[in-house]
Amino acid sequence: MSEETKRLSLEELASKYEKASSVLKRRIIICGGTGCIANGSLQVRDALVKELEKVNEKVEIVLKSGSEIEPFDGTYLSKSGCQGFCQKGPLMRIEPEGIFYCHVKPEDAAEIVNVTLLNGEIIDRLVYVDPVTQKFCRHENEIQFYERQSRIVLKNCVIEPENVEEYIARQGYFGARKAILEMKPEEICQLVLDAGLRGRGGGGFPTGLKWKFTLASQGKKKYVICNGDEGDPGAFMDRSVMEGNPHAVLEGMIIAGKAIGADEGVVYVRAEYPLAVKRMNQAVLDAEHHGLLGDHLFGSDFNFRIRIMEGAGAFVCGEETALIASIEGKRGMPMPKPPFPAQCGLYGKPTVINNVETLAMVPYILREGAASFRSFGTEKSPGTKTFALTGHVTNTGLIEVPFGTTLREIVYNIGGGVTDNNGHVTGEDFKSVQIGGPSGGCLTPEMLDMPLDYDSLKTAGAMVGSGGLVVMNKQTCMVRIARFFMKFTQNESCGKCVPCREGTKQMLALLDDIIEGRATAETLDLLEQTAKAVQLGSLCGLGKTAPNPVLSTLRYFREEYESHVFKKICPTGECKALARPVILAEKCKGCTACARKCPVGAISGSPKQPHKIDPEKCIKCAVCKETCKFGAVTGF
Repeated sequence: MSEETKRLSLEELASKYEKASSVLKRRIIICGGTGCIANGSLQVRDALVKELEKVNEKVEIVLKSGSEIEPFDGTYLSKSGCQGFCQKGPLMRIEPEGIFYCHVKPEDAAEIVNVTLLNGEIIDRLVYVDPVTQKFCRHENEIQFYERQSRIVLKNCVIEPENVEEYIARQGYFGARKAILEMKPEEICQLVLDAGLRGRGGGGFPTGLKWKFTLASQGKKKYVICNGDEGDPGAFMDRSVMEGNPHAVLEGMIIAGKAIGADEGVVYVRAEYPLAVKRMNQAVLDAEHHGLLGDHLFGSDFNFRIRIMEGAGAFVCGEETALIASIEGKRGMPMPKPPFPAQCGLYGKPTVINNVETLAMVPYILREGAASFRSFGTEKSPGTKTFALTGHVTNTGLIEVPFGTTLREIVYNIGGGVTDNNGHVTGEDFKSVQIGGPSGGCLTPEMLDMPLDYDSLKTAGAMVGSGGLVVMNKQTCMVRIARFFMKFTQNESCGKCVPCREGTKQMLALLDDIIEGRATAETLDLLEQTAKAVQLGSLCGLGKTAPNPVLSTLRYFREEYESHVFKKICPTGECKALARPVILAEKCKGCTACARKCPVGAISGSPKQPHKIDPEKCIKCAVCKETCKFGAVTGF
């Protein structure tokens, strides 16, 4: 590494990269997010390299860096971070034509080279087809999934995540330089506060205010911690940002360090995110290589270093004090607050902790200003939010929308509509969305037009959380959903405080009684009382929010609970012990034997025609099943 390379300014690095890429004949971007890699995107890249070499096309998969960057007039075959449209991966973009291909396989490589690259023709079987309009969408901006989003933190996830020069060419690290050379710590804190940036990891505490508190704390040594311990079921926002835009996270940490007077940062990443760990480590090395981390940043007297630490996978380590304990080598268990980390954090020193997405938003605010950030979102919830959209929806994947976007817009326009259990789009099959993971709650069809922001969701008994959105259709049993999240939090409880340790266990047992047919009226009362006690008495956020899925489903779907308890029937048939008896039409001969034997007259039908069971009348005595000689009765 030469001293000349170290001394290159941001403008020089950006200029060299732009000159090198300006003469590219073509660029092909293969999605390199975890989902697409699992589906074979890197094999697609390798197959394309072989096919391009067959036609004597110059191809590179890694451009040279630093002062060694030279113009390349062939095909640049790069990878990206997660492009978001996970349902349709592996994804491919061909520039400058802007062609967007999905579900690409290695065996498609020869056709792509010969038909698209050499002859300029689009392969229609590889483009996205809108399920409603049946329109062939050959370019990204024609796809509603992308067209209706507003991307800040995910915008750079299309660049090569392991090429720091490309990030710099997109104004990367310009915000950090401005903070270090032109602003005082108090000014940085105030700018972030004016922008209205709130923590994207859960409670939505004002980021600038947290930084001000830490700045005001006395101490020569301070720390910045990036919380990448994302563990909510169905959530992969932070993982995707670290994989696809790692330098934005580092730049946000540098700015935070300058704002609070810290010279050291720690990125705490789940060990289950190996690709995120790899790319974050590479980003640190590349930033150090160019003097963007280390001593005397941008020629100033400000020093800042970052290290990456892998967490052991405990969900509770997403809580600030438990995370700090884990970094210190202790068991990850929460501590009572106060003192808050801003006063006494890592190794007893003042510490600011922000999650990945929050820190990745900061460079935009430094570059573009508070007003630009506030042009997105609502007055009290400015900016954008990433969501992991999963469940019974056509377009699952990673999205970013302004706060205030309605649930209807996300589910029906960006998500493409609700699907049944066979994956078919239906018009009126929406039942609920679980938002915020185990800490969140359920939203109902009546809330489809409610703006999604911190305050509206709190009023509805839910929370933004880290940003998981699980869409559920009408075939979903809400009692089982509540049990699923309760089982998760009960397993992840650290066991330190009694309300969480014992309360979640009792709530899980009560939910088991309900879905297995043992519950009484007292069970529902006891479940609700226990949930409120756990919510009130738990030490940390895990325990305090663990009852949310139970309380929200009790609030909005109480009739389902009552059906389980009083009628001993699961309306959706998902609870096997309480499944609805059904006569299979394809097996029923219409002999009427079951109808004649039914003691409550719950079976109807004409002779020689399929019969039906009225679930409201049925007492589940199973006489019909015992009587039927054709095995047409099921559900007992």
